[in-house]
Amino acid sequence: MFNSIMKNFVGAILVTGVICASGCTKKAAAPAKVSRPEATVVTVAAVTNALWDKSVSVTGTLYAKDTAAISAQVEGRVEQTLVDFGDRVKSGQDLAFIDTASYEALLQQAVGNTAKAEANLNNARLNFERVQKLRSEGVASQSDFDAAKAALEQWNAELKAASGNEAVARLNVDRSKVKAPFDGAISTRIVGRGDYVKVASPLFNAVNDSVLKFIFQVPEKYASYVQKKLPVQFSVDNYPGEVFSGGVYLISPEVTKASRAFNVGALVTNIDFRLKANTFARGALIIQSAAPTAVVPLDAVVSFAGVTKVFVVENNLARSRTVQTGRIQNGLQEVIEGVKAGEMVTVSGQSKLFDGAAVVLRDASHSTSGTKVALNSENREGAHARR
Repeated sequence: MFNSIMKNFVGAILVTGVICASGCTKKAAAPAKVSRPEATVVTVAAVTNALWDKSVSVTGTLYAKDTAAISAQVEGRVEQTLVDFGDRVKSGQDLAFIDTASYEALLQQAVGNTAKAEANLNNARLNFERVQKLRSEGVASQSDFDAAKAALEQWNAELKAASGNEAVARLNVDRSKVKAPFDGAISTRIVGRGDYVKVASPLFNAVNDSVLKFIFQVPEKYASYVQKKLPVQFSVDNYPGEVFSGGVYLISPEVTKASRAFNVGALVTNIDFRLKANTFARGALIIQSAAPTAVVPLDAVVSFAGVTKVFVVENNLARSRTVQTGRIQNGLQEVIEGVKAGEMVTVSGQSKLFDGAAVVLRDASHSTSGTKVALNSENREGAHARR
């Protein structure tokens, strides 16, 4: 009985295998759908050449055009000081008096010595003329003639010495009255009434701040551009938002090895004395006026993790470009390196973009045809996927 059951089971399996061999068909696996990334809709703008001044950013210090450490030229007690720091002075104005009474007395003595020498010289001249006449008549001896001549020469020398002493005395009287060397202002008063000073003792510091010198450094690569009278524009912290200007008048003949830059000086007229000497300033040296400059809208520039870039649209694809940027004016960003005029950059949708991303242009009349091409391409790809 067991054998009979096994025969029937095996037979059923064989019959089933025959049926499957003749009638069963294996279904083919359905093709996997490939998801294609959707194109990002972006707004673009052209890189243009704006006529901007080509400039070099500079920082430096405003120095007074002239400075002077006014020192004593005579020795004595300071009788009076007439100015203090901050006072404006004119050239030749009295600043202080140093023992003027003593020097005026010495001048009077020198004047008396000069008058005495003149009188003795006149007497010696008259005596010489008499002896000379007597000598011609054979009355005076040779020794008398020689003595009269020697006396004349001596008193002539005495007069010269006395005149020199008088001149020095007059000069000391003038020097005892300390005067301003130029139009300007007193920055420091060092001595006061009653101080005893010697020759070369410091008395005042004065500055000529009607004209200032803006001294700054320029990198050596711009050396061929820098020349006299180039304009310089700068600002200072105590007048925020205000721009001052000057013109180059000093150019150093050598480059500093440590900084690889050279010094440049610009003269700045200090109108109403608003600027102070030794003030820090920052600005720009204009090395070329109205130079073609590649610019893009400010929104086109993306900065992330220390990298600054833009996306350039080429054949409906976004290409990432690392750029070097410069100045910003009126909503436009200067691009020093990375793009050129005529290229199209995205100004919206950058957050969804990557290098090689497909894009659809929007809101740009000059890119309408490109938009149509992109849309037609997307439609063809959709139809192909449906087929």
